[in-house]
Amino acid sequence: MSASPILSTFSAAGAVPEPQSDDTGRAVAWHFGDPLGEQRAATNSAVIVDRADRSVLQLAGEERLSWLHTISSQFVADLPDRRSAENLSLDLRGHVEEHFVLTDIDSITWIDTEGTHGPGLLDFLTKMVFWAKVIPQGRPDMTVLTLVGPATRTGAIAELLGIPADAEVYDAGDLPELHHDDEPLSFWRIMPPVGDGRTLPVIDLVIPETEALTWWKAITDAGARSAGTWAYEALRALAVRPRIDVDTDERTIPHEVNWIGGPGEHGAVHVDKGCYRGQETVARVHNLGKSPRQLVLLHLDGSDDHRAQTGSSVIVGARTVGRVGTVVDHFEYGPIALALVKRGIPVDTELKISTDDGSASIPARIDPDSVHADDRVQAGRAAIAKLRGTQS
Repeated sequence: MSASPILSTFSAAGAVPEPQSDDTGRAVAWHFGDPLGEQRAATNSAVIVDRADRSVLQLAGEERLSWLHTISSQFVADLPDRRSAENLSLDLRGHVEEHFVLTDIDSITWIDTEGTHGPGLLDFLTKMVFWAKVIPQGRPDMTVLTLVGPATRTGAIAELLGIPADAEVYDAGDLPELHHDDEPLSFWRIMPPVGDGRTLPVIDLVIPETEALTWWKAITDAGARSAGTWAYEALRALAVRPRIDVDTDERTIPHEVNWIGGPGEHGAVHVDKGCYRGQETVARVHNLGKSPRQLVLLHLDGSDDHRAQTGSSVIVGARTVGRVGTVVDHFEYGPIALALVKRGIPVDTELKISTDDGSASIPARIDPDSVHADDRVQAGRAAIAKLRGTQS
């Protein structure tokens, strides 16, 4: 496996690669020798994280947005220039197959997704073109850096990036040229906040890989601390923001992981748009029922050496009630995890997490603040109740 330029350059300064890497050929730093200190820095000031394990694609052509609108879950037909959105591709039964972020800039739609999903997403988009005026293309020459922390929106870092003070989540803009006027396209975008209470700003930079070291040095010189993916994952988990294939499985539907919401609503599914693959399931759950599972934050007992793993079972008594996703140590809360559990499990239920070999179980409890309340009266059920009341 070839390492990304950032990891290979910073390895001498203490970068430790992720213990489990994917097959994208892009290794990233797990931490730089002080993972808990890196999390604390993200909470108090700012950190920069190498996200080179994400795949970047582009869509060109005058029908790119109207075409993408018809084959995905988000309302993007009129996405403004320099604006971003999260999006999903679902199968016929409404199960999540792809999650990606898109940003439209100067008649090009940029897409990035989990590195292992890049080839599959590109293949799907290419097969769906038919006669539309759109050209999907992989961009392995592009990479992603992520900044997290309150100091990203003020002071030297914000001035360096050129982000307006009034910029909002999903806004995007051009990065300034650092050296000369003919540098290739680079842009920033603001993503939903992470951390405790979802208060920590997140800024992604999508840039040519050849410019990554230059930007990394400029941003750290402006005050950001180098951090690994451990810090980012801990803050993402605390915000109960899911990651595909880690916090989802082959049965996951969007409602279970809080991916419902149009552009600007921190979601990836617009419930009022027209037909797309899997839309029937989304509409049925939204109008008539509730999802069978929900994503919650678990606090784990860390008093011994046993560790929960992604894919471990969540157990109540002798009954399996869920599946563990992200597992990570947080600098304040200790070991935490995201888990898909059956809806209706009381927050004070005593849970156990099974170890891979079944030799032990780890006590766990649900963080009550992570439970997504859904006490709305669905439109479909309200109509049925009204009809029954009229007929009685």
